[in-house]
Amino acid sequence: MKEFMEKKEKPKAGPDWEKLSYSEKNRELFLRQKALLDLFLEKKAISQAQHDKSLKDLTEKMKL
Repeated sequence: MKEFMEKKEKPKAGPDWEKLSYSEKNRELFLRQKALLDLFLEKKAISQAQHDKSLKDLTEKMKL
């Protein structure tokens, strides 16, 4: 976990939030959260079961 905190990457340029609709913002947030879950799984910080449950919960909560 320390290695993640020490990484000082610039945030990736994303879409202009001011121009996005509510549903587009939700979709963008979902994609970011999914990417984070995928990274945790890749780094073995969470199990496949935890990943799948979190992704299911996230999908239901964001109604996607």
